[in-house]
Amino acid sequence: QVQLVESGGGLVQPGGSLRLSCAASISIFRINFMAWYRQAPGKEREFVASIARGGSINYSDSVKGRFTISRDNDKNTMDLQMNSLKPEDTAVYYCFYPNYWGQGTQVTVSS
Repeated sequence: QVQLVESGGGLVQPGGSLRLSCAASISIFRINFMAWYRQAPGKEREFVASIARGGSINYSDSVKGRFTISRDNDKNTMDLQMNSLKPEDTAVYYCFYPNYWGQGTQVTVSS
């Protein structure tokens, strides 16, 4: 059974930063597509960022220029560095690779 475990969420003031990490229970070396999604209260889950094995990266327009996704195939982790956070970034953030989701980590941006 594959497990994805997110960490690093918390409460931060607007303009602040957080770094999320997703640890996989298996080797991610051959996993092509990995991504972060988020779900705000009362809204549908939405795409945030993705990273492919070859290094191709995509971001949603709402986070482009503020968030940075990365992966470490040796440590079997995927990270999301979030800078210049806004209240509208408040959501539960989920790690994803095809057919598997993590349990989510709460990010709250508030003064």
